[in-house]
Amino acid sequence: MIPVKVFDTPQDAAKSLAAEVAELIRSRAAEGKPVVLGLATGATPLPFYAELVRMHREEGLSFANVTSFNLDEYSGLPREHPESYWYFMHHNLFDHIDIKPENVNLPSGLVAPEDLDAHCAAYEQKIKDCGGIDLQILGIGRTGHIGFNEPGSDDSTITRKIQLDELTRSDAAPAFGGIENVPKTAITMGVATIMAARRVVLMAWGAKKAPIVKKAVEGPVTSEVAASYLQKHPNACFLLDKEAASELQ
Repeated sequence: MIPVKVFDTPQDAAKSLAAEVAELIRSRAAEGKPVVLGLATGATPLPFYAELVRMHREEGLSFANVTSFNLDEYSGLPREHPESYWYFMHHNLFDHIDIKPENVNLPSGLVAPEDLDAHCAAYEQKIKDCGGIDLQILGIGRTGHIGFNEPGSDDSTITRKIQLDELTRSDAAPAFGGIENVPKTAITMGVATIMAARRVVLMAWGAKKAPIVKKAVEGPVTSEVAASYLQKHPNACFLLDKEAASELQ
């Protein structure tokens, strides 16, 4: 059973997680050691990133010892595209804190097909070279995806190109001005990559996420719901608002 914490609002949950991350960063900095964070995109982590920015501005929280690895990126989008995850991360977090640009890592959506396997292998290797991910932040898609690990992604998968589920694409359609503009593929860390993180925290808000949260937390562990593999992680936790937790036993 995955530990679950239920909060009144997403902002309350985000503050709790930001406090945990700040403590990790500060304690490591005091030891002269780096921190490796795995980061997620989408609407879910926005209150969390806003709180980190506030702590940097108002409480002097420094990200100078932080290296980040993002979960995923859409295929075919240049960095300056407003729906690219490179743009998202810089707009919502990196441009507002003191993380070193060379410590920011995202998969590229513009790798030539013949270079893709090498690009994905290099991403995996860089995570290992940095000592592995200390804390991985996740959201959850309505297909149960973590990163873009759509149904069928088992716990042996690593960073790779993946076909996006039609539900995932339809959920993204408003941001892209129509489903015809949503990329059909993406590069994503795999389930095994995520499971190798020393701690994993998944956030979910709203009634729309309640059915898939129930499957992930209380259903069988299955490749049809990638998030269900977190039941096997020794240090995973779900942070939910009341609506997202509403179907849990």
